[in-house]
Amino acid sequence: MRVITLNCNGLRSAVRKGLPDWATAQQADVLCLQETRIQEEQLTPEMRTLGGLESVFHHAERPGYSGVSLHFRTPPDQLQHGFGWPEFDAEGRFLQADWGKLSIVSLYLPSGSSSEPRQDFKYVVLERLESWFRERIGDGREYLVCGDWNIAHQQIDLKNWRSNQKNSGFLPEERAWLTTLYEEIGWIDVFRQLNPHPGQYTWWSNRGQAWAKNVGWRLDFQVATPGIATTAQREAIFRDERFSDHAPLTIDYDHALP
Repeated sequence: MRVITLNCNGLRSAVRKGLPDWATAQQADVLCLQETRIQEEQLTPEMRTLGGLESVFHHAERPGYSGVSLHFRTPPDQLQHGFGWPEFDAEGRFLQADWGKLSIVSLYLPSGSSSEPRQDFKYVVLERLESWFRERIGDGREYLVCGDWNIAHQQIDLKNWRSNQKNSGFLPEERAWLTTLYEEIGWIDVFRQLNPHPGQYTWWSNRGQAWAKNVGWRLDFQVATPGIATTAQREAIFRDERFSDHAPLTIDYDHALP
């Protein structure tokens, strides 16, 4: 099973930059997109069949903002649009598909960099999501939560960690939340399980030469329950083409969708 996650920073823009051809060549089983920034009536046939896959979208109520999607080769047994919290769900940030005992989520956590109120909202989201993660770790299902989490966990996960310790995305409270998720609750950062090396980033600022000099952050994750995490075999961050300010993260699992 090949799973790809990408914050596409606007699906229309990513399509213009060549995402469809690349996605088709990847032969993914599931593609998770975030920040689609599109409404239902704006979707083209090419977008709906991206990568040769079927698709479902969860749009933000506000046009041109947020939004997530799931694209799949095997139709899921069940879909869940939203997390069940109206304020969060209005922003189109959570979409879950279930296949047998496996659930895959496309998740787009908010950024707090634009204002203090948005950072406060981010903390409320993290608090509510922690309950979700705690409830699901032992419910008998396997989960794979893919997306742009807008948090770098450790110093290894961003180039300029010293100068970003007071910035949203690398605040002590955000990092501690991930530590709790991994070390106390028992979820697995699948990429880090496979790749312990520095310089592995998925987002680069559009300012200056960040992309060219690999001055980035690792913000895009595939986080899993232990059972499915142990089947992960290979990871790749694709940087040969640029569809977005984020790069696609691909992980292959020794698991077949039913």
